[in-house]
Amino acid sequence: MSSTAPLIALPARTVIAVGGDDRIAFLQGLVSNDVSKLVPGRAIWAALLTAQGKFLHEFFIIDAGDRLLLDCEAARKDDLLRRLKMFKLRSKVELTDLSAELALFARLGPGDAAEVAGIAFADPRHAEMGSRLLLPIGTLATGDFADWDRARIALGLPDGSRDLLVEKSILLENGFDELHGVAWDKGCYVGQELTARTKYRGLVKKRLVPVAVTGPLPEPGSPILRDGQEVGEIRSGRDDLALALLRLEAIREGAPLTCGEASLTVRAPAWAAFAAA
Repeated sequence: MSSTAPLIALPARTVIAVGGDDRIAFLQGLVSNDVSKLVPGRAIWAALLTAQGKFLHEFFIIDAGDRLLLDCEAARKDDLLRRLKMFKLRSKVELTDLSAELALFARLGPGDAAEVAGIAFADPRHAEMGSRLLLPIGTLATGDFADWDRARIALGLPDGSRDLLVEKSILLENGFDELHGVAWDKGCYVGQELTARTKYRGLVKKRLVPVAVTGPLPEPGSPILRDGQEVGEIRSGRDDLALALLRLEAIREGAPLTCGEASLTVRAPAWAAFAAA
């Protein structure tokens, strides 16, 4: 990626380090993706789930040599640290909050992430989201967060608990399969049984999808109606775009949708399996 692309601050994200000899095995038994396949300079996207397969946290995992770095939600880092410590037991693992040292940034567009004096990696979910960068606290941004947020929403990518309901959402309703957030060929992890059953029994009935909004942008959680019947609800939004969790039949049938005083038009992204269904 060109170093002239605007540097966009992601203030809602922060960094936790996982060090120690058992760091890979420790996370491998907890998260939805395959930590053993990490290589320096690359990242994976993963989630920590409840035992019942419901969302708790999502984060990017970066191989930084002698430790793994988690790009996670800043407002919820203490909860993530608490949960990781619960599983630590006698593992040789060290958990460190790096929020006072590193800040998260992004650069949009395709290209090479390894061109800054810091830690950079390509967003593993989609090439159009460009790179994410871990830079020293105090680094100045040159871009607008709204540009990054619109690009994310247009591609249908969830942004932590803005779009995923803690202890309620399931991964496959929110694109984790197609967006490379689940490894189907790894060993067991917390919540694996429900995640696998949802996929192989075809139990996904809703999907997170971008919608164009005509009218006032609805508040997150607002119900979406089709012919007077509720078929979903709004998640995060920006200007005239939003993400919506919708029943699959409402997406496929293309019927008019309303939410409050706004009308919605589904804009299913090309990467989504349901877009061609």
